[in-house]
Amino acid sequence: MSAIFWFSALMLFYVFLGYPLLLLLWARLRSRPAHKNFLEPFISVLMVVRNEEATLRNKLLNLRDMDYPQHKVEIVVVSDASTDDTDRILAEFESQGVIARKALSQRGKPSNLNECIPELRGEIVILMDARQSVEPEFARALIRNFNDPQVGAVSGELVLAPVALPMNTSSSAASGVGFYWRYEKFLRRMESRIDSSVGATGALYAIRKSLFQPIAPDSLLDDMLIPMNIVRQGYRVIFEPDAVATDAAAISASSEFRRKVRTIAGNFQLFSRETWLLNPFVNRLWIQTISHKFLRLTAPLFLMLIMISNFFLIDSTFYLAVLVVQLLFYAAALGGRISESRNTGVRAFTIPYAFCVLNWATVIGFIRFVFRQQQVMWK
Repeated sequence: MSAIFWFSALMLFYVFLGYPLLLLLWARLRSRPAHKNFLEPFISVLMVVRNEEATLRNKLLNLRDMDYPQHKVEIVVVSDASTDDTDRILAEFESQGVIARKALSQRGKPSNLNECIPELRGEIVILMDARQSVEPEFARALIRNFNDPQVGAVSGELVLAPVALPMNTSSSAASGVGFYWRYEKFLRRMESRIDSSVGATGALYAIRKSLFQPIAPDSLLDDMLIPMNIVRQGYRVIFEPDAVATDAAAISASSEFRRKVRTIAGNFQLFSRETWLLNPFVNRLWIQTISHKFLRLTAPLFLMLIMISNFFLIDSTFYLAVLVVQLLFYAAALGGRISESRNTGVRAFTIPYAFCVLNWATVIGFIRFVFRQQQVMWK
């Protein structure tokens, strides 16, 4: 039990603290900045949407303000058999140069990407979602990285904006997820300085069209699979903090939980199919992939093992103290859940609550992957 306890504790320490420290040291010793410069190729901006009537008009108006020559940009929007007013909104913008494509039956994002990307005119393809707004200079910020011939994909930065809540209320979920996302962006930034970030921000990233490889129609995590296929071809994936997409932070744990479950199920699917990612002789980002993505999937297992083993070791004062600390941590997480339900977010509960929600999402994501309950189709 002592061996199980310390091995689990060591793994958790490495996943959440040791790996970031390793990246920080690694980036200082071996920084490889991309050779950025002014570049103005013809580009394609592509969105695949379904039932986005609430966000699509604002996004298309937002894109009209982009700082890039209009004659060097095509904006293509694929409606995946939308059943709301999405198609009508697209029809309004077709007269303004937006290219609308409508799928007659719902196929999911990967199938639409496979069909559409090879037909685009742009040398560089910028992929984005409809929900987030972008800063006017996002395209130039992304494109300048492609001056470096080793760069095959560039990820933008997703900024979570505070949500307007009723007076005297707060959201533990929003605060906790904001902290988690800042932590995640630190990892991506450090990985990019060393070589490449493991995946990209799905809300905003760009690829060389010539490097795109079709993905399985039921792929759940295109924003990791597409960039990692580019890495496999010998190119880099760069994190660009000046290419900003802004989204609203989750106002409840349940909304963030649904997003995270889908992402985690996609990670399990990815590692089960793309086994080369786990091969250090094939994947040059093996350390980053294992540390950042794979081992994080094991965190709930180690959290369980450290708790169970701790109960068998409480005859020692040290282990008893550790058990008390664990119980207090989970009590704080429960406090975060209760305070959120009452709209009285307590700052001390924020991180424990978000940590437990994200790890429980890993458990549910694994179950959905095993039983194939997570579908590629939007709902």
